[in-house]
Amino acid sequence: MTLIRRVQANIDINFPFLKNAKLLVAISGGVDSVVVASMLHALNFKIGLAHCNFKLRGNDSDLDEQFVKDWAKEKKISCFATYFETEQYAKTHKISIEMAARNLRYQWFDTLIAEENYDYIITAHHANDNFETTLFNLTRGTGFKGLLGIPSQNNKTIRPFLPFSRDEILEYAQKNDIAWREDKSNASDKFTRNIIRHQVIPVLQDINPNLIGTYNNSLNHLKDIEQILKDRLDVVRNDVFNPLQNGSISFDISKVLKLSNPKAYLFELLKDYGFTAWNDIENLLYSQPGKQIFSATHRLVKDRDTCLISPIDKKQTSNFEIKNLTEGLQNDKLILTFEDVAQADIKNTNQNLVFVDAVKIKMPLIVRKWQKGDYFHPLGMQGKKKLSDFFQDQKLSLLDKENTWLLCSNQEIVWIIGRRLDNRYKITESTKKIIKIKYQ
Repeated sequence: MTLIRRVQANIDINFPFLKNAKLLVAISGGVDSVVVASMLHALNFKIGLAHCNFKLRGNDSDLDEQFVKDWAKEKKISCFATYFETEQYAKTHKISIEMAARNLRYQWFDTLIAEENYDYIITAHHANDNFETTLFNLTRGTGFKGLLGIPSQNNKTIRPFLPFSRDEILEYAQKNDIAWREDKSNASDKFTRNIIRHQVIPVLQDINPNLIGTYNNSLNHLKDIEQILKDRLDVVRNDVFNPLQNGSISFDISKVLKLSNPKAYLFELLKDYGFTAWNDIENLLYSQPGKQIFSATHRLVKDRDTCLISPIDKKQTSNFEIKNLTEGLQNDKLILTFEDVAQADIKNTNQNLVFVDAVKIKMPLIVRKWQKGDYFHPLGMQGKKKLSDFFQDQKLSLLDKENTWLLCSNQEIVWIIGRRLDNRYKITESTKKIIKIKYQ
């Protein structure tokens, strides 16, 4: 079967959604990307071209850009081109040239997709790129995921040529008289990837002439194992994780410690939340309650016999003031409604619905989070009680405490919202005006 037919079959089996999609092909002008664009065009896919001029090779970079524009014009294909000051970007962000180029091009691709209504980005990564990536990951140190190389799909980026070798792509270009531009920097060993390509892989190919084919077979075996691991992790996740409100999760520490390798399981279960300090996380299981570890997006907290994972709220929550009971309070945190009623329906009172003596309410009302030293007079009890003690009696987790709101009047707590009314504000036989307060 010819390469183009094998590519078509791979797309039909693994990416059938591309058939009617609008595709943006990343094209450098080199043989790989030109063959990809040429094949997709020949197969009647709806494509446009996106070319990045990284200004790294002087006049050659400009000639690459002009070649792509001329090729697109000849094929009557839409073409978008831009340039970047890549070296300056790398210096400013203190990253490598390779990483700078990658960040710049994918940021631009995302912009193009949104502005020009494309559905997916198609890149020309092939089996040799995949093998080089796996070796590159091994040299830096990697886990199981790093051995899998480049994913065939990453959100809107699709790589339908990953199963095919560079030799196959080059042979197709030569047989079909496809012109392309040679990137002279590919011959330089300035970059780590080029060292792997020019000095490491040829030695391995001397040992095994069918190196890329063998790698593809091994990769398929690894992907089979990956699926088994995912199935096992799903079972453990369903057993250990307990979803809570506000996107938070708790997990039972004792169940984690009974697993064959708690640290390895925690790595797989928590990596999607951005955590990387694995030794600290393992130590957290044995630490005192209240100890916390942060990632860029989440917080992990030890709370008695469980650990709690919660998203970090980057919006600083301030106090809310209620000046008018008719308007009440409504925002993305909570809703409070106030209603004058003739009598209290005590039988239907619940945690989210209370009745208070209106005369005792002093405006404006304040809604805030609890603070150390806060106290109130619990309904049905004599005397006052610290909120910290009340929370402990109620066995509230740290997250529950942090998500608890207080309704206050004249610096006194009227209601621990959704939990307990203050005894000083309850209705009595002498109450002449009643307010019903409802919480959502």
